Amino acid sequence: MNSPSLVYILVEDNRQQSFLRRFLLRVGIDRRQMVFAPVPDGHGSGKQWVRKRFADQVQICRRRNSRASTSMFAIMDADELTVARCLSDLNDELIASGQPRVDEHHDRIARLIPKWSIETWILFLVSDEKARRSVSEGENYKDLKRAEQWDQLIPQAAAAICEWTRPGTALPDNLIDSLKSGLREIPQALTAGR
Repeated sequence: MNSPSLVYILVEDNRQQSFLRRFLLRVGIDRRQMVFAPVPDGHGSGKQWVRKRFADQVQICRRRNSRASTSMFAIMDADELTVARCLSDLNDELIASGQPRVDEHHDRIARLIPKWSIETWILFLVSDEKARRSVSEGENYKDLKRAEQWDQLIPQAAAAICEWTRPGTALPDNLIDSLKSGLREIPQALTAGR
């Protein structure tokens, strides 16, 4: 695998940052290879914050990737929108800045868009097969647990998503759509050819 020498990371909040950091460490990316954009201060929309900074981060990633293997991960909660709409919004930001859309065959960019919030993914990833059947993208699970309880589940969730991104791994039949979309994006950020 031609792993990246640097990974740019754009997220809405500290929980997303922690989740992504844990995942990247598990797949062999060193902390010194991770460059986190500042997390918003909690005032206003985190989704808008990511969306407005996406094109600049992509441009930085693409420029560096022309010289050295570079990847980018962006996490943006879909909230009430569809994942497809959020992906389209991010591509619109690129077009508005004069850049091409994300090219899944060449760009080492993963756009991870959990439905409602990262807590939906965490709940699904840490649940056993029977409990996963009750996880619905139609529900917002953010208030199901206290913040520290969600944070304690992150290592287990990161381990599960790491396992599910390994080539040849059988995925659950009832995989939620937003996570399925994210699992398709992750390998391109970690292994896309240059």
